[in-house]
Amino acid sequence: MTGADTRLGPGTALRYRWIVTDLDGTLVDRDLAMVPRSREALQAFRSAGGQVVIATGRSAASCRRYYDELGLTGAAILLNGALIANLRTGDVLHESRLDETAWTSVRALVETLPPDVATVVFVGERALATYQPAWVDAYAARDRITIERIGDWDDIDGISKVMLLGADTDAAHRIAAVARRSATGVTVVMSEATYVELLPAGVDKGVALRWLADHEQVALTEIAAVGDNPNDVPLLRASGFGVAVGDGHPEVRAAASAVAGTCLEGAVADVVAIAIGAAPTAERGSP
Repeated sequence: MTGADTRLGPGTALRYRWIVTDLDGTLVDRDLAMVPRSREALQAFRSAGGQVVIATGRSAASCRRYYDELGLTGAAILLNGALIANLRTGDVLHESRLDETAWTSVRALVETLPPDVATVVFVGERALATYQPAWVDAYAARDRITIERIGDWDDIDGISKVMLLGADTDAAHRIAAVARRSATGVTVVMSEATYVELLPAGVDKGVALRWLADHEQVALTEIAAVGDNPNDVPLLRASGFGVAVGDGHPEVRAAASAVAGTCLEGAVADVVAIAIGAAPTAERGSP
Protein backbone atom coordinates (compact mmCIF):
# COMPACT_ATOMS: atom_id res chain seq x y z
CA MET A 1 0.00 0.00 0.00
CA THR A 2 3.06 2.25 -0.07
CA GLY A 3 2.46 5.57 -1.80
CA ALA A 4 -1.34 5.36 -1.64
CA ASP A 5 -3.21 8.62 -2.31
CA THR A 6 -4.01 10.46 0.93
CA ARG A 7 -5.65 13.57 -0.51
CA LEU A 8 -8.82 14.54 1.31
CA GLY A 9 -11.59 16.55 -0.26
CA PRO A 10 -14.53 18.37 1.30
CA GLY A 11 -16.97 16.02 2.96
CA THR A 12 -14.59 13.05 2.90
CA ALA A 13 -16.16 10.13 4.77
CA LEU A 14 -13.64 8.65 7.18
CA ARG A 15 -13.51 4.89 7.70
CA TYR A 16 -11.81 5.46 11.09
CA ARG A 17 -12.35 8.37 13.49
CA TRP A 18 -8.97 8.06 15.20
CA ILE A 19 -5.47 7.25 14.05
CA VAL A 20 -3.21 6.27 16.93
CA THR A 21 0.47 6.37 16.10
CA ASP A 22 3.70 5.43 17.79
CA LEU A 23 6.55 7.92 17.38
CA ASP A 24 10.05 6.47 17.01
CA GLY A 25 10.46 4.25 13.98
CA THR A 26 6.85 4.87 12.97
CA LEU A 27 6.11 8.58 12.56
CA VAL A 28 9.61 9.79 13.48
CA ASP A 29 12.73 8.62 11.63
CA ARG A 30 16.11 7.72 13.08
CA ASP A 31 17.21 11.36 12.76
CA LEU A 32 14.31 12.19 15.15
CA ALA A 33 12.44 14.17 12.48
CA MET A 34 8.83 13.57 11.59
CA VAL A 35 8.56 11.99 8.14
CA PRO A 36 7.11 14.78 5.95
CA ARG A 37 4.68 12.59 4.01
CA SER A 38 3.26 11.16 7.22
CA ARG A 39 3.03 14.56 8.92
CA GLU A 40 1.16 16.06 5.97
CA ALA A 41 -1.23 13.11 5.79
CA LEU A 42 -2.06 13.37 9.50
CA GLN A 43 -2.68 17.09 9.17
CA ALA A 44 -5.05 16.41 6.28
CA PHE A 45 -6.77 13.68 8.30
CA ARG A 46 -7.35 16.14 11.15
CA SER A 47 -8.65 18.75 8.73
CA ALA A 48 -11.22 16.19 7.53
CA GLY A 49 -12.46 15.72 11.10
CA GLY A 50 -10.29 12.83 12.27
CA GLN A 51 -8.42 12.77 15.57
CA VAL A 52 -4.75 11.88 15.92
CA VAL A 53 -3.47 10.32 19.15
CA ILE A 54 0.22 9.79 19.88
CA ALA A 55 1.02 6.60 21.81
CA THR A 56 4.66 6.49 22.87
CA GLY A 57 7.09 5.33 25.50
CA ARG A 58 8.36 8.89 25.73
CA SER A 59 7.55 11.24 28.58
CA ALA A 60 5.40 14.35 28.19
CA ALA A 61 8.48 16.57 27.94
CA SER A 62 10.00 14.39 25.22
CA CYS A 63 6.76 13.98 23.25
CA ARG A 64 5.66 17.61 23.31
CA ARG A 65 7.64 18.84 20.30
CA TYR A 66 5.91 16.28 18.01
CA TYR A 67 2.51 16.95 19.59
CA ASP A 68 2.96 20.68 18.92
CA GLU A 69 4.31 20.11 15.40
CA LEU A 70 1.07 18.30 14.52
CA GLY A 71 -1.03 20.97 16.25
CA LEU A 72 -2.74 18.41 18.47
CA THR A 73 -5.13 19.45 21.24
CA GLY A 74 -6.27 16.14 22.74
CA ALA A 75 -4.87 13.37 24.90
CA ALA A 76 -1.59 11.54 24.35
CA ILE A 77 -0.65 8.09 25.63
CA LEU A 78 2.75 8.41 27.28
CA LEU A 79 5.28 6.25 29.15
CA ASN A 80 4.01 3.19 27.25
CA GLY A 81 0.55 3.61 28.71
CA ALA A 82 1.39 4.54 32.30
CA LEU A 83 0.27 8.13 31.70
CA ILE A 84 -2.53 9.64 29.62
CA ALA A 85 -2.41 13.43 29.51
CA ASN A 86 -3.52 16.41 27.46
CA LEU A 87 -0.30 18.19 26.57
CA ARG A 88 -2.11 21.36 25.54
CA THR A 89 -3.84 21.89 28.90
CA GLY A 90 -1.49 19.89 31.12
CA ASP A 91 -4.41 17.83 32.47
CA VAL A 92 -3.55 14.30 33.59
CA LEU A 93 -6.45 12.06 32.61
CA HIS A 94 -5.12 8.75 33.91
CA GLU A 95 -1.93 7.66 35.64
CA SER A 96 -0.60 4.31 36.83
CA ARG A 97 2.20 3.94 39.39
CA LEU A 98 4.27 1.10 40.79
CA ASP A 99 2.91 0.00 44.14
CA GLU A 100 5.19 -0.51 47.13
CA THR A 101 5.60 -4.24 46.54
CA ALA A 102 6.52 -3.74 42.88
CA TRP A 103 9.03 -0.98 43.64
CA THR A 104 10.65 -3.09 46.36
CA SER A 105 11.10 -5.89 43.83
CA VAL A 106 12.38 -3.54 41.11
CA ARG A 107 14.74 -1.77 43.49
CA ALA A 108 16.30 -5.08 44.47
CA LEU A 109 17.00 -5.68 40.78
CA VAL A 110 18.23 -2.14 40.13
CA GLU A 111 20.71 -2.23 43.01
CA THR A 112 22.40 -5.35 41.60
CA LEU A 113 22.69 -4.25 37.96
CA PRO A 114 26.01 -4.78 36.20
CA PRO A 115 27.90 -1.65 35.04
CA ASP A 116 26.69 -2.07 31.43
CA VAL A 117 23.07 -1.37 32.48
CA ALA A 118 21.83 1.91 33.96
CA THR A 119 18.48 2.97 35.42
CA VAL A 120 16.27 6.01 34.82
CA VAL A 121 13.13 6.37 36.93
CA PHE A 122 10.17 8.53 35.87
CA VAL A 123 8.14 10.33 38.54
CA GLY A 124 5.64 12.66 36.89
CA GLU A 125 7.68 15.00 34.67
CA ARG A 126 10.91 14.14 36.49
CA ALA A 127 13.54 11.67 35.27
CA LEU A 128 15.94 10.47 37.97
CA ALA A 129 19.18 8.48 37.93
CA THR A 130 21.90 7.51 40.39
CA TYR A 131 24.35 6.41 37.67
CA GLN A 132 24.67 8.25 34.39
CA PRO A 133 27.17 6.74 31.94
CA ALA A 134 27.68 8.00 28.41
CA TRP A 135 24.85 5.98 26.88
CA VAL A 136 22.38 7.49 29.35
CA ASP A 137 23.63 10.97 28.41
CA ALA A 138 23.04 10.01 24.77
CA TYR A 139 19.50 8.84 25.60
CA ALA A 140 18.75 12.12 27.43
CA ALA A 141 20.08 14.17 24.51
CA ARG A 142 18.13 12.09 22.01
CA ASP A 143 14.84 12.49 23.88
CA ARG A 144 15.60 16.08 24.92
CA ILE A 145 15.00 15.43 28.57
CA THR A 146 16.92 16.50 31.67
CA ILE A 147 17.89 13.68 34.03
CA GLU A 148 18.30 14.62 37.68
CA ARG A 149 21.26 12.93 39.32
CA ILE A 150 20.40 11.71 42.84
CA GLY A 151 22.46 10.00 45.51
CA ASP A 152 20.24 6.98 46.14
CA TRP A 153 16.73 5.61 45.65
CA ASP A 154 15.51 6.39 49.17
CA ASP A 155 12.26 8.34 49.54
CA ILE A 156 11.30 7.94 45.88
CA ASP A 157 7.60 7.28 45.29
CA GLY A 158 4.96 7.92 42.64
CA ILE A 159 6.99 6.02 40.02
CA SER A 160 5.23 5.45 36.68
CA LYS A 161 8.09 3.86 34.74
CA VAL A 162 11.55 2.44 35.30
CA MET A 163 13.89 2.27 32.31
CA LEU A 164 16.87 -0.06 32.23
CA LEU A 165 19.24 1.16 29.51
CA GLY A 166 21.79 -1.28 28.22
CA ALA A 167 25.15 -0.17 26.88
CA ASP A 168 24.39 -2.47 23.94
CA THR A 169 21.74 -4.89 22.68
CA ASP A 170 23.22 -7.90 24.44
CA ALA A 171 23.15 -6.12 27.81
CA ALA A 172 19.52 -5.07 27.30
CA HIS A 173 18.30 -8.52 26.31
CA ARG A 174 20.17 -10.10 29.18
CA ILE A 175 18.66 -7.75 31.77
CA ALA A 176 15.17 -8.06 30.21
CA ALA A 177 15.34 -11.82 30.82
CA VAL A 178 16.43 -11.24 34.41
CA ALA A 179 13.64 -8.70 34.96
CA ARG A 180 10.99 -11.09 33.64
CA ARG A 181 12.20 -13.77 36.06
CA SER A 182 12.78 -11.70 39.17
CA ALA A 183 10.69 -8.49 39.15
CA THR A 184 7.16 -8.89 40.50
CA GLY A 185 4.15 -6.64 40.02
CA VAL A 186 5.43 -5.16 36.77
CA THR A 187 5.01 -5.41 33.02
CA VAL A 188 8.34 -5.78 31.19
CA VAL A 189 8.58 -4.44 27.64
CA MET A 190 11.35 -3.63 25.18
CA SER A 191 10.64 -0.38 23.39
CA GLU A 192 13.98 -0.17 21.56
CA ALA A 193 16.87 -2.56 21.08
CA THR A 194 18.65 -1.28 24.22
CA TYR A 195 15.64 -0.06 26.27
CA VAL A 196 13.94 -2.30 28.83
CA GLU A 197 10.92 -0.71 30.49
CA LEU A 198 9.29 -1.79 33.74
CA LEU A 199 5.70 -0.58 34.05
CA PRO A 200 2.99 -1.13 36.66
CA ALA A 201 1.38 -4.56 36.28
CA GLY A 202 -1.31 -4.63 33.61
CA VAL A 203 -0.12 -1.44 31.92
CA ASP A 204 0.60 -1.25 28.20
CA LYS A 205 -0.39 0.87 25.22
CA GLY A 206 -3.39 -1.33 24.46
CA VAL A 207 -4.85 -1.02 27.96
CA ALA A 208 -4.32 2.74 27.77
CA LEU A 209 -6.07 2.93 24.39
CA ARG A 210 -9.07 1.02 25.74
CA TRP A 211 -9.27 3.40 28.70
CA LEU A 212 -9.01 6.51 26.52
CA ALA A 213 -11.52 5.25 23.95
CA ASP A 214 -14.01 4.50 26.72
CA HIS A 215 -13.34 7.90 28.31
CA GLU A 216 -13.92 9.67 24.97
CA GLN A 217 -16.82 7.33 24.03
CA VAL A 218 -15.19 6.21 20.80
CA ALA A 219 -15.64 2.60 19.69
CA LEU A 220 -12.42 0.64 19.25
CA THR A 221 -13.69 -0.43 15.84
CA GLU A 222 -13.43 3.23 14.80
CA ILE A 223 -9.72 3.38 15.61
CA ALA A 224 -6.72 2.50 13.42
CA ALA A 225 -3.30 2.17 15.07
CA VAL A 226 0.25 1.86 13.76
CA GLY A 227 3.56 0.85 15.36
CA ASP A 228 6.89 -0.85 14.81
CA ASN A 229 8.21 -2.40 18.05
CA PRO A 230 6.99 -5.20 20.34
CA ASN A 231 5.64 -2.67 22.86
CA ASP A 232 3.17 -1.65 20.12
CA VAL A 233 1.62 -5.11 19.76
CA PRO A 234 -1.03 -4.54 22.49
CA LEU A 235 -1.91 -1.23 20.83
CA LEU A 236 -2.48 -2.85 17.44
CA ARG A 237 -4.52 -5.67 18.98
CA ALA A 238 -6.73 -3.26 20.94
CA SER A 239 -7.54 -1.10 17.92
CA GLY A 240 -10.12 -1.82 15.28
CA PHE A 241 -7.39 -2.03 12.67
CA GLY A 242 -3.73 -2.51 13.59
CA VAL A 243 -1.02 -1.73 11.05
CA ALA A 244 2.67 -2.60 11.28
CA VAL A 245 5.45 -0.46 9.85
CA GLY A 246 7.06 -2.32 6.94
CA ASP A 247 10.53 -2.36 8.49
CA GLY A 248 9.22 -2.98 12.00
CA HIS A 249 9.92 -5.91 14.30
CA PRO A 250 8.76 -9.32 12.97
CA GLU A 251 6.55 -9.79 16.05
CA VAL A 252 4.66 -6.61 15.18
CA ARG A 253 4.24 -7.53 11.53
CA ALA A 254 2.88 -10.94 12.55
CA ALA A 255 0.34 -9.38 14.94
CA ALA A 256 -0.90 -6.71 12.52
CA SER A 257 -3.94 -6.74 10.26
CA ALA A 258 -1.89 -5.06 7.53
CA VAL A 259 1.67 -4.00 6.81
CA ALA A 260 2.41 -0.47 5.59
CA GLY A 261 5.53 0.91 3.95
CA THR A 262 8.66 1.67 5.93
CA CYS A 263 8.88 4.59 8.31
CA LEU A 264 10.86 6.66 5.79
CA GLU A 265 8.40 5.80 3.02
CA GLY A 266 5.58 7.25 5.11
CA ALA A 267 4.02 4.31 6.95
CA VAL A 268 1.63 6.58 8.83
CA ALA A 269 0.48 8.18 5.58
CA ASP A 270 -0.39 4.68 4.39
CA VAL A 271 -2.61 4.30 7.47
CA VAL A 272 -4.31 7.59 6.63
CA ALA A 273 -5.01 6.14 3.18
CA ILE A 274 -6.66 3.16 4.87
CA ALA A 275 -8.66 5.48 7.13
CA ILE A 276 -10.12 7.31 4.14
CA GLY A 277 -10.68 4.15 2.11
CA ALA A 278 -7.98 5.00 -0.44
CA ALA A 279 -5.91 1.83 0.09
CA PRO A 280 -6.70 -1.90 0.30
CA THR A 281 -6.83 -3.42 3.77
CA ALA A 282 -6.37 -7.11 3.01
CA GLU A 283 -2.57 -7.30 3.27
CA ARG A 284 -1.96 -9.52 6.28
CA GLY A 285 1.13 -9.07 8.44
CA SER A 286 3.83 -11.70 8.17
CA PRO A 287 6.89 -12.56 10.26
